[in-house]
Amino acid sequence: MQNGWQVVLDMTFGGGGHTKAMLNMVPEVTVLALDRDPTAISLAEQLAKEHFGRVKSLLGRFSELETLLSNTNIKPGSIDAVLLDAGCSSMQMDQADRGFSLSKDGPLDMRMDGERYPDMPCAADVVNTLDQQALASILTAYGEERHARKIASAIVVARRINPITRTQQLANVVADRSGSNKCGKYLEDSVSHTLLHRAAHILNRTVQGLIEVLNGDLSLLVAFFRALQMIIIYARRLCVLTFHSLEDRLVKRFLQDDDLSNLDQYHFSPRKQSTVKEKKDGGSVYWLQLQRKVITPEKDDVTENPRGRSAKLRVAIRR
Repeated sequence: MQNGWQVVLDMTFGGGGHTKAMLNMVPEVTVLALDRDPTAISLAEQLAKEHFGRVKSLLGRFSELETLLSNTNIKPGSIDAVLLDAGCSSMQMDQADRGFSLSKDGPLDMRMDGERYPDMPCAADVVNTLDQQALASILTAYGEERHARKIASAIVVARRINPITRTQQLANVVADRSGSNKCGKYLEDSVSHTLLHRAAHILNRTVQGLIEVLNGDLSLLVAFFRALQMIIIYARRLCVLTFHSLEDRLVKRFLQDDDLSNLDQYHFSPRKQSTVKEKKDGGSVYWLQLQRKVITPEKDDVTENPRGRSAKLRVAIRR
């Protein structure tokens, strides 16, 4: 991070890891901490007390960005960089009662907004009410799961016996039907590393599909990009960290000047010709990516933080 940076917008505060790192690295920086999760905002407010005047919390979604900045009296050109860490935070994954992780038993919830919108359906509502075809479509489109039809069928059969309301119930159904064999074996110490790895990936893809459709991450990611286009006068640097291929695909398209306004909710077709004239060097008219290829974790990084194994980082500045 450059010492000249004064204001950074952290679009996904989560547990505050990125914000804390920025506060420690650049003593003069002020961080605008945005998150839709009230628990995350409580952590941001606590951090603000520890770093008086250097952290300002913003409770809301990507689509509310322009209004939130306006209410904070942020002036054009006053934000040096925007950071977006897409997906669930470790804080959410580690809290069993939030229901984001199938490795921890808890209520099947997965709502990023928590209790802010009590009428919003939770994951249990989805798995217990949608028909088999709809469930399979979700797991295929959002989780990119090749066992989607088998898993959807197993969910429908299981819920006829007992409603699926706990994360471990769903984990057992998915692990058994996907071919990983013996319900819940991915938790047993005696299984092989290969089987454990395969089962974990299948469960993660199922969770990803449910989280996306429940919380609208992909549509909200597009909303973030639209908001960024509208308020680009506020900032000129962008750093995006994703953990899912669909999210990274949207980031890549945005940085190539593609029009994201007409994305089909359940299908993301191969990239078409850019909607604006490209530069002679083949890059974006508006963005200069600081690395030619997407940045992925090194082996040591994955060993230290296994959850980051699928991370992809793209960094760009406005031309």
